[in-house]
Amino acid sequence: MHTARTDVNRIGTWFAGRRGRHLREAITAYLFLVPALLLIFIFGIFPVGFALYVSLHKWLIIRDDFVGIKNYIDAIDNLAYFGGFLIGLGALVGAYLLLRRLMAEALGHGHRPWLLAAPGALYAAVGFFFMRWLFFQLPEFLDIATKMRGLERTRELFIQLLSDAFHAETVYPHWQQFILALVLALLASAAALALWRNPLNFTYQFNFAGIWLGLAAGLGLLKFTFDAVNQAYELALESGADPGIWPQLTMITSGILILVLAWYVWRSAENQDRPLAFVLRILASLLLMMAAVMLIIEIPAIVAAGDRDLWGGLRVTIFFSLGIVPVQLSIALFLSVLLFQRLKGSDVFRVIYFLPYVTPAVASATVFRVMFSDRPSAPINRLITSLGFEPQLWLRQSKGIFSILATMFRIEDYPQNIIPDWVSPELSSQLAEWLVGPSQALLVVIMLSVWTFVGYNVVIYLAGLGNIPSEMTEAAEIDGANRWAVFRYITFPLLSPTTYFLSLIAVMGTFKAFNTIWVLREAQGPAFATTRVISVAIFEEFFVKTRYGYASAMAFVLFAIILTLTVINNRVQGSRVFYG
Repeated sequence: MHTARTDVNRIGTWFAGRRGRHLREAITAYLFLVPALLLIFIFGIFPVGFALYVSLHKWLIIRDDFVGIKNYIDAIDNLAYFGGFLIGLGALVGAYLLLRRLMAEALGHGHRPWLLAAPGALYAAVGFFFMRWLFFQLPEFLDIATKMRGLERTRELFIQLLSDAFHAETVYPHWQQFILALVLALLASAAALALWRNPLNFTYQFNFAGIWLGLAAGLGLLKFTFDAVNQAYELALESGADPGIWPQLTMITSGILILVLAWYVWRSAENQDRPLAFVLRILASLLLMMAAVMLIIEIPAIVAAGDRDLWGGLRVTIFFSLGIVPVQLSIALFLSVLLFQRLKGSDVFRVIYFLPYVTPAVASATVFRVMFSDRPSAPINRLITSLGFEPQLWLRQSKGIFSILATMFRIEDYPQNIIPDWVSPELSSQLAEWLVGPSQALLVVIMLSVWTFVGYNVVIYLAGLGNIPSEMTEAAEIDGANRWAVFRYITFPLLSPTTYFLSLIAVMGTFKAFNTIWVLREAQGPAFATTRVISVAIFEEFFVKTRYGYASAMAFVLFAIILTLTVINNRVQGSRVFYG
């Protein structure tokens, strides 16, 4: 009894004083965060992880064999190996950067937390064993529906099958290993806290855990990727085909590394005071860029060997994005500056411009479908006929808009007449697909998207204009600056955060667009493929062809593309943002 009272008093001392108050606040904060973390895991992290699990299987309605990265190879061919190589390399770089930050923080506080790498390694092992258990457990859970076929579906039967799945011989040992690793990690962590009572103890432990996880994930993924490359290389040699894997990987990797080097040489030219040094660095950067492009030009050959539907959808998506983002931002910026002048009726026009954004997307697409019908009596065809032009097929026209313009201006053999003769036939064919531009059907979809989102961009730009101090524009006008000078040197730079935000959201939105495109596109018509953006291609693979594994792999390819574009946009445009 005395021992129990002593333990209670000892625990009570933990929560006493200033240190105890900080501990109580930390526990309270974590208790408030637990429900949110559970929701994020259940509805955010787990679905993404499960989609990744599905993408590694042959999954046609029901789960089939584990196929590794075969679905990714079918989609993007040898770029799948290259992507695995980059992700593994990125994990190693992330572990190195985290270690550098930890060392800098420890040096700044005068700490030597290196022994905490041991509990950190145990926490990393906990994560590894949990993922391994989940990998073996998921098939058992997913097969419950198959086992219930032909049986009376009762609650007792489901609980019994759930228990059997959890205690399966191929699963339960992994669960035991996970629990053992978790207990050892908690004991090691408690011992570390007892030996070194420091508020940053937990922080160092979890940073070490992240370093170990990044190191293990990077090395494991690199080994997995190189094993897959070697296997594909051996199979290609046995079949007598051209393996082409190692040369392509080497060339593309070298090209990207040279491109990074060219970027740093270009940036270093800004710090050169002497004109000759500046010119030489610029020329060296350009030469490096040309060499990098010549090496990376190997990518079209790999693209041609992948899924043509995927890459065709990506080409259409790029046309879609290039046709929407610059146009809608330019129009929105012009209208917002105009409406900000407090003209008569400006409030009414603000509401009018915003109405398309709040209108149901399916309704707007249906109206556009009627307006841009291929019938001569359709509203748009009647309008252009009254202006002396021929009626157009619009949503049924598969020809590129640049080809149509070339025909109107009597330019023959477009686009072959602008492609140099030294270009190979395969590359020439691929360039021609890009030079014809988006189809007329896709142009209608672009116009609908611009019409829909201009109002939203106008509202955001108006908010940005409202945050610009009027004293700056008034001072510039007093100094003799005209309206264009005020806009060019004051208004537009101070709107750069707003422009950056809207461009980022717009690019990501165009790569995820689906509903209006699905309503507008002609089913199995001549322009069917020209409006098949990558999101529609994924939808068809999943719901029409029921190739769940392959569709999940395509979704992760799209995720990688959006992430890459976001990083590039952040590096290129984000560095030019002026926050005042």
